[in-house]
Amino acid sequence: MSHDGVGMRAVLRSAAFLTAGALAASLLAGCGSDEEPSRPLAGQDIDLVARDQVAEGGTLKWAVDAVPETLNTFQADADAGTTRVAQAVLPSMFRLDASGRPVANPAYLESAKVIETEPRQVVLYKLNQQAVWSDGREIGAADFVAQWRALSGKDSAYWTARNAGYDRIEKIERGANDLQVRVTFSRPFADWKSLFSPLYPKDVMGTPDAFNDGARRKLNVTAGPFKVEKVDTAAKDIVLTRNPRWWGKPAKLNEIVLHAVDRDKRAAALADGTVDLADVDPAEAERINLASRQGGTGTPLQGAGKTSAKKLRSWALAHGFDSDEVKAGKKKLSRAITRYLEQQEKLHAFDVRKSLEPAYTQLALNGAEGPLADERVRRAVARAIDREELAKLVLTPLGLPAVPVGSHLALSGQADYVDNSGALGGVDTKEAAALLADAGWVLGGPVKEQKKAEKAAGAESTKKQKKEEDESDGGDDGQYIVGEDDKGSDDKGKHHESAEEKREKGDEGGKHLSQDGKQYNGGQGGAPGAYAPKGTAAPAGAVTGPLAKDGKALALRFVLPSGPGSETLNSVAERIAAMLDKVGIRTTITKVSDESYFKDHVAAGDYDLALYSWPSSAFPATDARPIYAKPVPAADGSVNVEQNFTRVGTDQVDQLFDQAASALDEDEARDLIRKADSRIWAAAGSIPLYQRPQLVGARKDLVNAGAFGFQTPVYEDMGFLKKGAKVSPSPSGS
Repeated sequence: MSHDGVGMRAVLRSAAFLTAGALAASLLAGCGSDEEPSRPLAGQDIDLVARDQVAEGGTLKWAVDAVPETLNTFQADADAGTTRVAQAVLPSMFRLDASGRPVANPAYLESAKVIETEPRQVVLYKLNQQAVWSDGREIGAADFVAQWRALSGKDSAYWTARNAGYDRIEKIERGANDLQVRVTFSRPFADWKSLFSPLYPKDVMGTPDAFNDGARRKLNVTAGPFKVEKVDTAAKDIVLTRNPRWWGKPAKLNEIVLHAVDRDKRAAALADGTVDLADVDPAEAERINLASRQGGTGTPLQGAGKTSAKKLRSWALAHGFDSDEVKAGKKKLSRAITRYLEQQEKLHAFDVRKSLEPAYTQLALNGAEGPLADERVRRAVARAIDREELAKLVLTPLGLPAVPVGSHLALSGQADYVDNSGALGGVDTKEAAALLADAGWVLGGPVKEQKKAEKAAGAESTKKQKKEEDESDGGDDGQYIVGEDDKGSDDKGKHHESAEEKREKGDEGGKHLSQDGKQYNGGQGGAPGAYAPKGTAAPAGAVTGPLAKDGKALALRFVLPSGPGSETLNSVAERIAAMLDKVGIRTTITKVSDESYFKDHVAAGDYDLALYSWPSSAFPATDARPIYAKPVPAADGSVNVEQNFTRVGTDQVDQLFDQAASALDEDEARDLIRKADSRIWAAAGSIPLYQRPQLVGARKDLVNAGAFGFQTPVYEDMGFLKKGAKVSPSPSGS
């Protein structure tokens, strides 16, 4: 999770409003180590078969979002493609199992364990005696030392994005022989298993120039089942080929080609053979499933060129064609439909493999200033939201478990997971209303005239905001205030359906929802969203007038990106806005360009509410601390928020993270992480909603690949099924 306050109030005015700390403490009694471990909500779906059932040779073409800017995972612009390359070509001392827990990688380690705790923690790594770099040199202490020095944070000439853990190392030495590496820590470090995964050769880590520039577009020395053959930015490819010096089980595939394909073009890329494996959104997953069910055609429509224009447009709308195609002339639309039908025929050769990503979508509440600076208002927002309903909205149509995420720091199946949402409380509109009243927000109070698009927390100019809205999708249509029933007043008579109307017509089914696609969090996590139609009516039972305080109505600016792949968060944002409207909180939903969403809004603090995702981590004490650390004033008057983009933090949470990072007893560390999570819940800076769906389109004969869930892929086992062999049905398959 490498990827920016307001403290909790000490006393609230009545017994009904417990302090966050007291409430959290009262809910921690059950966090002991005697609890049964949780299980992953969905298993991996990769068409798992034994290696002897996999054919020798072949090329796997695998879709990625973009050709990575760097192949160095420790640089700030590393992305998911960077990680995928590193997993295939570099050593990792530990990798994740199906429950998201670190396990020693036998290809590189015979063993690794803490052998001393006093006076210093010492970890002894015993390396696999066959492990060598592709240039023939043994993997050894020199590589560990070079990586430690590069990532320790002591030399600013190395442009590193993270050094957590490496900054606690005091020294690294050769052990009893060349296959042993002794790592001594200056301070105890519970997450030591996170280190040296991946491990780069000393050639990359040895000098600042090699670190900063040498591994951005090439890796000359590797040590995995594959090696980097070339990075072809023109063709948008990274070509990985078998490593002839690999000592483990030989790779089944000759090549893996990572090819950049836009999210909204994945089904077409599968159909035309550009890729064999691709993460897809729910709409494209439904296309693939439909083709499989109907023998390839996916539709009864035939003879598109002879069909009336009206019928063509109706069919195109029902099948998710974009507005430009639908509005085109009959000839152009007919060609588009014919192309679509041809693709459907070819998609019959693919299936959809599904699981849940090791990541969750959250609602972020900016606590820097404005109404959400008051913890009671944040808690009221949280109590007004039905997280179970939102999970069902996204996951039930996909046939995935619709269970709300109960932790900020782990997901179900991971050792640290326990549902701590009780520290905040479940959906309760009466309690939400009471919290708002206690904070001074009065129903029907006097309201001074305010501009609709009044700027939320942050310092960006209204001019810049308006420019973004105009560029994103047409001026005033880029925002609207939920609860203002002004259909047609400024929309040239055009009718926009409300969320309730859509549900009645069944328009919010799975085939119309789109996965949170791109990630907006400076490198990992985050997700795009969209907006609800202007003029969406307030739902039945909503508060009829705004809450007001000091002459201002309680209104929050809900900022979301506007690009492709936004349907899921469009629906989620709409539903959240309707829930808040029921307790008198108005939301102005504004969509901005994808390019500016994270950098100019979330990271800059120019929002009240936002939706984005965080990946889970097997090492939350290390990886999650910057996300929830209390913002600290800097010498120049600015505030250092690290990755705490909600700007809500407390000294107590920071202390719990520090204690957990130093606790070498696993049970003690787990209890500290769970306590930290309870207090994060109680502060109500962010509200975890649901684990993200993982939908992967794959050739039906491709095995040991697909929706991996938590587990690190085993690249050497991927390949194509031998003729005559069969795949056992996956318990989590579609």
